[in-house]
Amino acid sequence: MRRAVRDAETLCRMLDLPIPPSASIAAAVGSFPVFAPLEFIARMRPGDPRDPLLLQVLPMSAEQAVVAGDSNDPLAEHAASPVPGLLEKYARRTLIVATGACAVHCRYCFRRHFPYVRSRSEEALDAWLVRLHADPSVDEVVLSGGDPLTLGDERLGNLLDRLDKIPHLRRARLHTRLPIVIPRRVTRRLVARLRSTRLAPIVVVHANHAREIDEPVAASLARLVDAGIPVLNQSVLLRGVNDSAAALEDLCRTLVNARVIPYYLHQLDRVAGARHFETADGVGERLIEELRARLPGYAVPRFVREIPGEPAKRVLA
Repeated sequence: MRRAVRDAETLCRMLDLPIPPSASIAAAVGSFPVFAPLEFIARMRPGDPRDPLLLQVLPMSAEQAVVAGDSNDPLAEHAASPVPGLLEKYARRTLIVATGACAVHCRYCFRRHFPYVRSRSEEALDAWLVRLHADPSVDEVVLSGGDPLTLGDERLGNLLDRLDKIPHLRRARLHTRLPIVIPRRVTRRLVARLRSTRLAPIVVVHANHAREIDEPVAASLARLVDAGIPVLNQSVLLRGVNDSAAALEDLCRTLVNARVIPYYLHQLDRVAGARHFETADGVGERLIEELRARLPGYAVPRFVREIPGEPAKRVLA
């Protein structure tokens, strides 16, 4: 992560692309800076301004557009947070925003304006655990962020150890992009640590395009799967990135070949600065129907939209 590219100009130079006007880029970046690891950049096509991986991380002037209906908190997470860093949105599950750090800054991120607590104190952790202890109906904790795998093994292990001591918890789910963008993070030590808890570990990764999954990524996913850890993938439907049946079919086939289950295809959350990624109404439903004609059922994700305040994601197709 220390070697990641942190500005658009450097990214464009590395890919032999014209450098956008600095004023335009500065306005688009705002408080959400460029952050792209070298491993991810290496999978981009030099000289291609429409590369589907590049589009996910390169700021665009369209991010400055003010669009009615967009929000800094598109999923109303502030209202679902009784304790800072803890989100209670679904029955029997609690989500912990374990860190604000992420290994890549995706320009469509629904938490790009999230008010992260930059340092996770012991007091914050104690507050999470007290809240979890008090609700015996919760049997699954979701570690999110940011990205929980940006925590070192010691900090992550300490959190898992403390969650392990809550008797009614049964599963620990980690939502992470790190096995995709920096696959070397999935070490044998990390896998052993995930298996050392009595909580059943589940890993949900995030890839949007087949070219994100090269041999090192497939190997990182295999280390998890070979250890008996279920691995699911969720994607976001993004205009210009994966909004065709061919692109999604390629992604789903690549995932199942890596023994990863395509889980969700999300309709874009209307976060301020990302509307240029949104597809027209009905596109996702049509694409899922096409995928059902091309793929076995287990390889077709559910197309969903998250509605603030609803007890579950709404399945659109």
